[in-house]
Amino acid sequence: MLVTISGPAGSGKSTAAAALAETLGYDHVSGGDIFRELADERGLTPLELNRRAEEDDEIDRDLDRRLREIAATRDGVVLESRLAGWMAGEHADFRVWLDAPLSVRAERIADREDKSVEVARSETEQRSESEARRYREYYGIDIEELTIYDLVLNTARLSPEAVLAVIRTTVEGYDPAGDEGRVPVEGVDYDF
Repeated sequence: MLVTISGPAGSGKSTAAAALAETLGYDHVSGGDIFRELADERGLTPLELNRRAEEDDEIDRDLDRRLREIAATRDGVVLESRLAGWMAGEHADFRVWLDAPLSVRAERIADREDKSVEVARSETEQRSESEARRYREYYGIDIEELTIYDLVLNTARLSPEAVLAVIRTTVEGYDPAGDEGRVPVEGVDYDF
C-alpha cells in the first residue's frame, strides 16, 4: 500500500507521516527532506532554493520526478510532501491532506526552527504563494483543490497522537473495493 500525506508547511505532515510509517511498518519518504538535501547541495537555505526554483523549473521537476518514481516503484511507503497526493497519481492507495490555520502553522515552524513567529509567518506565506504559482504553471495543479484526498484533517487542536489515531483508523478501514467513488487525479501535466 502507498499512503500519501500532504499539506502546507507546519500542518504536521512530517510528524504524522513518520509516526504512521512506524506504526504500519512502512518506509517513510519525505519530500521536505529531499528538498532540504537539494538546498544543502547548492549551499542554500530552503527559502533561498524556493526562490531560485521560481526561475529554474528543474529544481521542482527534479524533486517531483523523484517522488513519482518512488510512488511508481515502491510499496509499503508513506510518501510525504506538499504534492505527494498529486505526484503519486494512480499509484496512491490512500491520500491524506493535513492543514491548520496559518497562525498555528507559523507557531509550530517558529518553535521547530528556532525563529520568531513573525519571521516564520512571513516566510511561510512567501513560500506558499511561490509554490502555488509554480504548481499551477508547471502542472496545472490548484493546490487548494482537495477533492483528490481520501481524508482531509485540520490538525490545529489535535495532538500528534490524535492525528495519528485518526489517520491510522481511516487507513485501516480503507476498502479498495470502494474506489469507484474516488476522484481520479486527472488533467495534471507530468511532463518532466
